[in-house]
Amino acid sequence: PEASMAASSATPATGEWIMVTGGAGYIGSHTLVELIGAGFGCRVVDNFSNSCEESLRRVQELTGKPDMLDWVNADLRDEAAVAAAFEGRKFGGVIHFAGLKAVGKSVEEPLAYYDNNIVGTLVLLRQMRKAGCGLIIFSSSATVYGDGSEPPFAETAPVGRGVTNPYGWTKFMLEQVMIDAARADEGLRVVLLRYFNPVGAHASGRIGEDPVGIPNNLMPYVLQVAVGRRKELTVFGEDYATADGTAERDYVHVVDLAKGHLAALSAFVGGKAPAGLEEDEAAHPRTAVFNLGTGNAISVKQVVTAMSAVLGRELPHTFGPRRAGDLARVFADTSKAERVLGWKAGLTIEDMCKDGWRWQQANPRGFRDEPAE
Repeated sequence: PEASMAASSATPATGEWIMVTGGAGYIGSHTLVELIGAGFGCRVVDNFSNSCEESLRRVQELTGKPDMLDWVNADLRDEAAVAAAFEGRKFGGVIHFAGLKAVGKSVEEPLAYYDNNIVGTLVLLRQMRKAGCGLIIFSSSATVYGDGSEPPFAETAPVGRGVTNPYGWTKFMLEQVMIDAARADEGLRVVLLRYFNPVGAHASGRIGEDPVGIPNNLMPYVLQVAVGRRKELTVFGEDYATADGTAERDYVHVVDLAKGHLAALSAFVGGKAPAGLEEDEAAHPRTAVFNLGTGNAISVKQVVTAMSAVLGRELPHTFGPRRAGDLARVFADTSKAERVLGWKAGLTIEDMCKDGWRWQQANPRGFRDEPAE
């Protein structure tokens, strides 16, 4: 694909510039708002396969600093396009969100997932080295913990045991790729951020999650039922060994998650490293790992109850069998991110439902330019 600069880079930036891959996506767009608000300039590299430029225009509008954001339409597997994206600026770091992420689809199309997620990252790491950029912050996932231990998962819990799908394997494999790259290259620092379940939306209602097709995750599905796009929610499994029988997850507000990226960037940018990384350094030099979650396990039933309260009516739902590969309980030990990065999630499940619903009501068709009915 032809790389094209979409916004003027004529104004010299005062702040440090960061490259953000997949920045038009759900977590990426919310992170841009935090980074630009903190004085960083951002260049997004995205192929818009599961997102659109409208989210970036809205970030410019929300931040009021349009010249602190530009973007390049490029596929990370395209070596020349990625090389071109690094030109014209010195980047203080890369935040790497880009990747295919639908768990079910990864089972149906494993080669597409391995090709996109792994090859794209290898090209990115090579081009970073050529451009002299020595910091990468990677979107990993709690899926790397698999069923290897009992929650809450600390960063030291075993990874790669019982991972159930190619999506999760790409995250696990890419963590190892980056650990090895940092070990071999003294000029590279790697920060692996393991997300739990990001939900909610920016309080303005201007950006949010805009899944293409039938959502795979609970919250976008709940919101589409709430707005009437789907008839009812099917809750998969009510016979788990949990308090109310439904599966429990660590839901984290996307704005808290975005602030976690800013905290990680601020701690490591410019060759810095925070105190408290002795355990990481012993295990894998120049690679630090952090969970980003709330540390609370919230059941599907609790999400339905919280959403019903926001709506002022019962969310239509029914119960079905468990889904293959779903664990009963997944939640984080988040004490390390708080201790080392000074980051802690502050927003509640009520906030997540309220903000998600505001986004859904204001944008019933997501970013697609259809008038609200």
